[in-house]
Amino acid sequence: MNKIKFLISFLLLTTILNPVCAANFNWNNNLRTLFIDNSANIYTLNVRTFGAKDYNNNDIIETNLGEAKGTFINAIPRLKELKELGINVVYLLPVTKTGKLKALGTAGSLYAIDSFDKIDPNLLDETDFTPNVKEQAKKFVNEAHKLGIHVMVDLPSCGSYDMSLEKPNLFLKDKNNSAVIPSDWTDVRLFRTYDDNNNLNKALIDEYKSFIDLVQYIGADGIRADVAAIKPKEFWTEIINYARNNDPQFLFLAEASPKWTNPTKGYLAYTSTEDLLEAGFDGYYSDWSNLKDIKTKNEFYAKIQEDLKLLEKFENKKSYIANFATHDQVSPASLGYPYWQMVNWLNMTLPLNPYTLDGFPAADTYSYKFQNKKAEKSYTDDDTYFVHKNKFDIFNFSRAPHSLTKENIEESEYLSATRLRYMMAPFIASKNCEFLKTDNNSVFAFKKELGQEFIIVIGNLDYINSQAAKIKVPKMKKDDFVMPFKMQAAPIAKNGSFEISLKPFEIQVLAVKKMPKEKRKN
Repeated sequence: MNKIKFLISFLLLTTILNPVCAANFNWNNNLRTLFIDNSANIYTLNVRTFGAKDYNNNDIIETNLGEAKGTFINAIPRLKELKELGINVVYLLPVTKTGKLKALGTAGSLYAIDSFDKIDPNLLDETDFTPNVKEQAKKFVNEAHKLGIHVMVDLPSCGSYDMSLEKPNLFLKDKNNSAVIPSDWTDVRLFRTYDDNNNLNKALIDEYKSFIDLVQYIGADGIRADVAAIKPKEFWTEIINYARNNDPQFLFLAEASPKWTNPTKGYLAYTSTEDLLEAGFDGYYSDWSNLKDIKTKNEFYAKIQEDLKLLEKFENKKSYIANFATHDQVSPASLGYPYWQMVNWLNMTLPLNPYTLDGFPAADTYSYKFQNKKAEKSYTDDDTYFVHKNKFDIFNFSRAPHSLTKENIEESEYLSATRLRYMMAPFIASKNCEFLKTDNNSVFAFKKELGQEFIIVIGNLDYINSQAAKIKVPKMKKDDFVMPFKMQAAPIAKNGSFEISLKPFEIQVLAVKKMPKEKRKN
């Protein structure tokens, strides 16, 4: 009898205490502050691949063979892995339902949104007792928060063909009264932002607000707005204000860049990056997708200066990320390891928020064995495994991108670059960058300084030839302590300068500690 009473008491206590424990976990969202201070280290992942189990290593997930698609639940154990990599923000590629008609790939593009307020049911993990996929998403976010990791969610810019049939009032029509296909995005249709009276389309506004309700319900800390510039400033002002009424620290990151052109030209106006920032966005993309095409140090410096000047207009209360390696870009590793190295170290040393795509730390080339072959099974009306060559797969239930193993994580260059950023956080994160004089047009060098310490980043933009250069370093003395973080052959340090020889696309990162005058005399 006593054992039965004890068991009943234990079950009652478990039932009572579990909700209390959850309630006692008070998460403080400070994502906007982190981002504006360049202290957000962002890791992008696709939930439907992140925790996927591909046992036969053919790169496609076959559930009939006992393999598992990625879910919110099987992604949770890997959050500790991200924490070990120094990640403090997880950015989820779209998690909403995807369209199945006129689709691309066997699962449908993540960006062919079929619902603003419903999470993709394919992300449900049936092995977990959490009742539905929305609650499982909430559980994932809560577990991330327990590790000190913020979560942001992607908001697609266009609707699926399926949605255009179900909710035609949301969509722009052409002269034939058909929903408009933007650019070459054949699986999606353009939303209609204004009604016949030139007022904002209330139906669309309400849908966007329902998306905000969804992501705030699961506890997310911000959104990234896909192709944000094809919505007007006043549209975003209303959406951003709506979200921040509930959470003033809710981050809005615009997929926009000052020099990008309008992919919907002829149908929708294109909002400038500056107007998006005025509407309330906290940041945007600095376009570094053409790094391999930058030939001179002056071109390199100009890109950095353009961003810093834009931030100054907003009194440095905004910031940005770089699109060195997003799901829209070819894998840097596919262009050679030296290029991957340069991207890795610049991502961690430029005056921005580091942004990493799943698979990048392990130099995944995103080469899929099934690429564009006939599919054995499809969940859409597309019977091929559609993939862009050497780009992150957003169209199929595919393998998880490669990750660092326990054996090689300590030797990882990605982790070394991350450690440097955290060690030198106060001045690496600062929104300043001193360009150094070099006598070789192909070699760039910049310095970031704080007090008696500074780091110097030097790189060769020539991907074919080695280059030698002399770099002038103001204030550096011959007996200052120089510590290498990334180099192949040590530069020769002279009073106020470095003489250096760099291989194609080689990058070097040095930390310098100024010696006090009294020690110099000794």
